[in-house]
Amino acid sequence: MKSYILLAVFCILNLDLKSETVKIWQGLEAGKGAENVSLTIHLPTTKSITTPAVVICPGGGYGTCVMSYEGNEVGEWFSKRGFAAFVLKYRVSPHRHPLPKNDVQQAIKYVRKNCKKFKVNPEKLGVMGFSAGGHLAATAGTQFTSLLDRPNFMILAYPVISMRKGITHVGSRINLLGSNPNKKIVDAMSLETQVGSKTPTTFIFHTNEDSVVPAENALAFVSSLRKNRVPCEFHLFQKGNHGVGLGRQGNKKWSLLLEDWLRRLSYIEN
Repeated sequence: MKSYILLAVFCILNLDLKSETVKIWQGLEAGKGAENVSLTIHLPTTKSITTPAVVICPGGGYGTCVMSYEGNEVGEWFSKRGFAAFVLKYRVSPHRHPLPKNDVQQAIKYVRKNCKKFKVNPEKLGVMGFSAGGHLAATAGTQFTSLLDRPNFMILAYPVISMRKGITHVGSRINLLGSNPNKKIVDAMSLETQVGSKTPTTFIFHTNEDSVVPAENALAFVSSLRKNRVPCEFHLFQKGNHGVGLGRQGNKKWSLLLEDWLRRLSYIEN
């Protein structure tokens, strides 16, 4: 009986070590709500000197962070494949732009500055986002300020990309920019206009049936990537509602394609 208890305690402690949560603005002035911004860390079980890493931005329309099927479940998926995964709980409404942008940039900086602690390769650090979190991830990939906060790759799952009427997700736009944003900020945060030659290589998927975030968002971004000769891989599935995560509602094929893409880029070892 004692041996079972000891084993259970060991497993709990080990789980805690693999999913530590840290505050990334501690001791820094970063505006209202910064004290609640955190990274939940999922370290790989594989033994390696340095590993690839990914900062994950859950969706939620900039009104919440879906930390389950678009956050920690995804972090666990990556950790099982040799990644160090960092799930970002960023600021959402009533906090507005540029606070979420500041959070994702700080998260990338935090991982790079602590790369030795987490045994992370700072040159293999990417960002991933779902829905509105895809917009935040794409913001990191198009509006970085230096090599310290520039991701090396992007993964965008059914992302919000544009803030322009007729293509955007209205709730995300209102939560991020307010009810009546000026044209200048709308244009700046319509990320199909922000792609440049230094935008990192990108994997994108969307579904044709998505009635929440139109697939035109992904199509516009892919078009901009191609115009700027940024390597990308894009999959548009006929079936699948919004918010499928890694495979809810039966759409699991995209994660297999993602794994293949990561393997071809040598982020996952054969």
